[in-house]
Amino acid sequence: MTKTTKAYLPFAAICFAATLLIGCQGCKKHYTVVESTALGTFVQVKCSPIITKAELSELVRNIDTEAKESMSIFEQGSHLSKINRNECDSLDSHILANLELAKRYHKLSNGYYDVTVKPLTSAWGFATKGEKRNNPNIDSLLEFVGFDKIAIDNHHITKSDSRVQIDLNSIAKGYVVDLVAEALAERGVESYMVNIGGEIRCKGMNPEGKEWHIGIETPYEGNFEQNSLEKIIPVSNCAVATSGNYRRYYTSEEGLKVCHTINPKTGYSVLSNLLSATIVAPTCAEADAAATMFMAMGSEGGALELAKQCEKDYGWGYYFIYANGEGYRVECSAKFR
Repeated sequence: MTKTTKAYLPFAAICFAATLLIGCQGCKKHYTVVESTALGTFVQVKCSPIITKAELSELVRNIDTEAKESMSIFEQGSHLSKINRNECDSLDSHILANLELAKRYHKLSNGYYDVTVKPLTSAWGFATKGEKRNNPNIDSLLEFVGFDKIAIDNHHITKSDSRVQIDLNSIAKGYVVDLVAEALAERGVESYMVNIGGEIRCKGMNPEGKEWHIGIETPYEGNFEQNSLEKIIPVSNCAVATSGNYRRYYTSEEGLKVCHTINPKTGYSVLSNLLSATIVAPTCAEADAAATMFMAMGSEGGALELAKQCEKDYGWGYYFIYANGEGYRVECSAKFR
């Protein structure tokens, strides 16, 4: 799943510093706060005092372990890794839930969102630990990419070709945020903010009795250290996720910038003036996958048109930042204007 180096932290920025900026000044003692790691990235959870810090830490740790054992493409012993190696065809509840949502987004995006993209993300070095390839044979790999190459029936998966592989990194982190949030709700917690690597779900009020305030980072290289914010939005009882290409990338031997968002139709990095996509949705799995979906579509694939339609159909909020000469241009839903 997500790697630990700064280059692999999602640039979403809805992160530790941003939440501290507004939502935690003068935190009151009756909120439990835990800061740790999960899925190879940072975790920050704040919630009302029904659960102790030790219990909250254990809850996050257990869910992290369960998620890695299920969906990690970096852990060779995970259930998903075994499916990718054709050692089993059964689907656990986590993988099944993610595949069902992925199928919906694949159809919604006309194929731009596709979790069978792993042969491509592996070839470009984004689904392996540090390995990068130069000039991979994209045409041959595209033969094994496409959601129509898998079928799901009664908790089992069938592949049209044994070389088809699944990468859930674009959705799993948001899904784990939901698992933590739902576990807190089951324990009677009425107000919380769960932040894993910049993917957030919140409910109720922050420690100051106001809506949670989430920062959207300005999309330029090196901003992780500077923490420049493009926008701060108040939210509650929803999830927020951002996807962008300015942080997770590398430069090839030919001097080309290779970004982690891969177009499953071409097999290459998405080339677009859409720098970042932030989505507000009911669940973090939805927001996480949708943000990636829009980045994969880019300006040429009709991301903005689809976002406007999803605002009408599903009530999603969107905040898109585009490159505009030497500056930026913003397109956003009415609630963010």
